[in-house]
Amino acid sequence: MVDKVITPKAAAALVNSGDVVTTSGFVGIGVPDELLLALEQRFLDDGAPRDLTLLFAAGQGDGRDRGLNRLGHEGLLKRVIGGHWGLIPKVARLAVENRVEAYNLPQGVISHMFRDIAAGKPGTLTHVGLGTFVDPELEGGQINATTTEALVERIRIAGRELLFYHGLPIDVAFLRGTTADSLGNVTLEREALTIDSLSQAMAVRNSGGVVIVQVECLAEDNSLDPRKVVLPSALVDAVVVARPENHVQTYATDYSPQFAGQLRAPAGAVEPMPLDARKIIARRCAFELPIGGVVNLGIGMPEGVAAVAGEEDLLRYVTLTAEPGVIGGQPASGLDFGAAVNTDAIIPQNTQFDFYDGGGLDLAVLGMAEADAAGNVNVSRFGPRLAGAGGFINISQNAHKVVFAGTFTASGLQIALEDGKLAILQEGKARKFRGDVGQITFSGRQASDGHRTVFYVTERCVFELRKGGLTLIEIAPGIDLERDILAHMAFCPEIGELVQMDERIFAPDPMKLREDLLHLDMPQRIVLEADNRLFINLGKLRIKWPADVQAIRDRVTELCEGLLQQVDTIVSYDGTVIDEDIESEYAEMVRALEEKYYRSVTRYSSSAFMRMKLGEKLLRDAKPHIFQNQDQAKKHLKTGR
Repeated sequence: MVDKVITPKAAAALVNSGDVVTTSGFVGIGVPDELLLALEQRFLDDGAPRDLTLLFAAGQGDGRDRGLNRLGHEGLLKRVIGGHWGLIPKVARLAVENRVEAYNLPQGVISHMFRDIAAGKPGTLTHVGLGTFVDPELEGGQINATTTEALVERIRIAGRELLFYHGLPIDVAFLRGTTADSLGNVTLEREALTIDSLSQAMAVRNSGGVVIVQVECLAEDNSLDPRKVVLPSALVDAVVVARPENHVQTYATDYSPQFAGQLRAPAGAVEPMPLDARKIIARRCAFELPIGGVVNLGIGMPEGVAAVAGEEDLLRYVTLTAEPGVIGGQPASGLDFGAAVNTDAIIPQNTQFDFYDGGGLDLAVLGMAEADAAGNVNVSRFGPRLAGAGGFINISQNAHKVVFAGTFTASGLQIALEDGKLAILQEGKARKFRGDVGQITFSGRQASDGHRTVFYVTERCVFELRKGGLTLIEIAPGIDLERDILAHMAFCPEIGELVQMDERIFAPDPMKLREDLLHLDMPQRIVLEADNRLFINLGKLRIKWPADVQAIRDRVTELCEGLLQQVDTIVSYDGTVIDEDIESEYAEMVRALEEKYYRSVTRYSSSAFMRMKLGEKLLRDAKPHIFQNQDQAKKHLKTGR
């Protein structure tokens, strides 16, 4: 048996000029900083190796010096293929200044590419990226003029338009674990994630390359639990024991047993957010949380949705996920992003993207840097500033419902709240709603053609993507349409029937959103009075799921089953939202209840759009008495029976 433990300097010496190198990591989690530092030092001392190709999926850095920033030297790198660039400004500068060949491809595609390279496939075939800047009909993922080789092709197969991403052999992997024996078996018990480590090791091994893993400590040979070994010795060529300062759990936390799943965080362990623009946006997004559903929250503004869900006691009713493999629990934020507390499971990143790409997400809440009239969103490139797409394309293109979250303007925005009303004290200098976005990271046209539900949530208003493009549907209390919204947009959106954003969003107290989403107040919403009059109050209720329809059916049945005569019924639809996917099931439920239990029925809504929807789409085969207010509905019930 060969002892595989070597020094960092010896590990760096295994990298040859011209090699293709891949590294593990997500933000500051699982990043092999000891190995990256040794490689940087060798280049600075010896001028070698040179002309490396760097291949990575997730962003790995702190936005300053750590992570892949250590490799940001001209001559060390020749080509960079990466998913997210925002945390590695030193490498990004080389790309935007045309000093390296550079590609930005979807994080999930690169994650799958590791697995496909390991399997000997020529590349990765997927629908992910169609209509975005990685589509060869737009930019092909190429970042600068120096980059000319096409790595992405659009092909047609089995009647579908797809993208084919070229694979490539990988010579070296820099990975990270927790404990290793001298044979090279590696566990990850103190890591917050497993990411793509196994697939990367397999890809390099099957490419004839070298796999090097940095760890915290060594164990006696054959003493590791085989069920905890993530990287078996057959895939590992060398092991390096890292210094503690180069092996922190995240770039914000040296070590947390909660991130490692060794302890569960107590309830209330996460501090409530202050009531600012960020929380206002997160609160409005939280209204879209699907009870019983699976959700992805992006980095930045969307992170606040997890905190709001915690405050509203909703975490147990939804499954929050993050793209590097987190399932359940509460995701962390900032430079802890990617870690989570109280998780149900941690799975490999490529497996998580399998689930995402196949439509497993009920809801995704993602950041929004720029949007245009067609509903396109840019989060990846802003002139010379290169952020990169990360997992945004995979997630936004495949989730059943997408909510983009961001302030209405940026750079200097100041707001105030008084008596539940929002005031703009100082407008941001940068407009987000532009004539054309700088780069298409999300295609509004493609989403619209696919009849997907897409919202754009800001602190002062909400837009929905409809066939005509962006349509304004909600406005915050205290906000003037012309002065505070239209005057700061480069285009005039379609304007639907505007309703006021829920007033609870702007109040300091908890919103009691759990009662709304779980319909825990159904006995108060549906009441039978002594004169056989049934009141059904669906006001401000969001009807999204079959369980929502069933809850209404069950309550009406409970009250009316066994009565000697049918009842007179009044139904409020003020502020009600009925998702398109559930409309047919809802209408069938209404028809069945009418036939069995109702002698007469009237409905009312102050929204002309809802009245039209009820009359033309939902209840066209039911009794179509739909009024503007409760008084009109009651009057008809008395006179028109």
